[in-house]
Amino acid sequence: MSRPHRGGTPVTTTPPSSAFASAFAAVDLGATSGRVILGRVGQDNLDLTEAHRFPNTPVRLPDGLRWDVLALFQGILDGLREAARSGGVASIGVDTWAVDYGLLDADGALLGQPFHYRDDRTEGAAEHVWAAVGPAELYGITGLQHLPFNTVFQLASTAGTVQTDVARTLLLMPDLLIHWLTGSIGAEETNASTTGLFDARTGTWSQEILGRLSLDPGLLPPLRAPGDPAGTLLPHVAAYTGLDARTPVTTVASHDTASAVVAVPATKPDFAYISCGTWSLAGLELGAPVLSEESRAANFTNERGIDGTIRYLRNIMGMWLLEECRRTWDRDGLPTHIPTLLAEAAQARPFASVVDPDAPEFLAPGDMPARIRDHCARTGQGVPESQGAVVRCILESLALAHRRTLRQAAELAGRDITHVHLVGGGSRNDLLCQLTADATGLPVVAGPTEATALGNILVQARAAGLVGDLAAMRRLIARTQHLRHYTPRGGSAVWDAAAARIAPAPRNS
Repeated sequence: MSRPHRGGTPVTTTPPSSAFASAFAAVDLGATSGRVILGRVGQDNLDLTEAHRFPNTPVRLPDGLRWDVLALFQGILDGLREAARSGGVASIGVDTWAVDYGLLDADGALLGQPFHYRDDRTEGAAEHVWAAVGPAELYGITGLQHLPFNTVFQLASTAGTVQTDVARTLLLMPDLLIHWLTGSIGAEETNASTTGLFDARTGTWSQEILGRLSLDPGLLPPLRAPGDPAGTLLPHVAAYTGLDARTPVTTVASHDTASAVVAVPATKPDFAYISCGTWSLAGLELGAPVLSEESRAANFTNERGIDGTIRYLRNIMGMWLLEECRRTWDRDGLPTHIPTLLAEAAQARPFASVVDPDAPEFLAPGDMPARIRDHCARTGQGVPESQGAVVRCILESLALAHRRTLRQAAELAGRDITHVHLVGGGSRNDLLCQLTADATGLPVVAGPTEATALGNILVQARAAGLVGDLAAMRRLIARTQHLRHYTPRGGSAVWDAAAARIAPAPRNS
């Protein structure tokens, strides 16, 4: 059967089967949906099946936009119950998006539904943080790309509130869900590295930043590494799901991008990656952070990967633009079938209009087609009127952003790039993959689509002794997963001209 992937394109799944007895369960939460995926790992096989899928629908309350984390946890429990019915689970791993968190009081109770990173309460919060730790110094410690919703700015935006004052523990989203599964407290390091409270050089919480911002160091739990045990199931969780209470929960690369990068099927050096879903995360895998002023000015981030690697990348507003367009069109009774929209986009006039996907007006939910048209009109370009023209504008703009980001990353890190791996939901989008190859002038290897779940499962399998190091995991992905190859078609001059029409959004102060 087919289901919509959070990157917007359909993938094929098979129903749960008893063939997946003692499979690894990946709890994988994206911005629009969550799912529990079962995986069986062997020397020459790596098979996935979807046990359960459930929506992730934020709720706007009087005080802001919140995640319905209780509904998400219920979806996880239901998914694990389906997994138990399919034949058993050897281990469970949890990954989600980054930066958002729940606060617990002294009794361990959750203090309200976690805020959504797209909530506007963080407007102006960066300035309060920079008054204590200047932007250059902050980058020199954390190596983190400036995004207005980074955890450090979210905390600054709620400083002095009753909720913050009584909070005793901060748990990032995957750590909160693991706490509810096992009762254990911890902070997985790939996700911790996205907070703006983590020292990129030492791989520890930054006592300097905590002190300067007058944040209680006890608020942040001990760090865990991917592969560490996180505990076993609480009795009521085991009773509801039907799983053995001794079922281990294994710490994985809990930032979904970190799990996706684990599953990049690279068998040669000098590769770049693009993890393309709601966001496009484009960059390089390095052995050490790049903390130069040039890197800060270009707004690149140094986030933790597994085994001490650094994900040197920049966030690009990815398939979010298309998904928001589809929501608007669906509301207006217009077609939203992805293959139809892509076919129309392929026939639309090339380079009629392009935008910077990271322009601030594209961040919040809303009428995205109208915003794109307004942006094009304001910048003196042709205004895309048809649905196909809007989609063409989005995909060419993303390809240009991929090109700009990878070229800057290579220059700042002093690395050559010979090919690009594009993973995640966007890898199913043939037009985007070909446009990315054309824009970058580099071969693109597309797939696997289910990179996040695969990375989650492989880290669990390694903890169980079934696979070897990161290189071995990637060779297994390359041997077992369907990959597609795209060759650049030339015509760099037209891409140069299109790039010259975009004034990138301001990055850092």
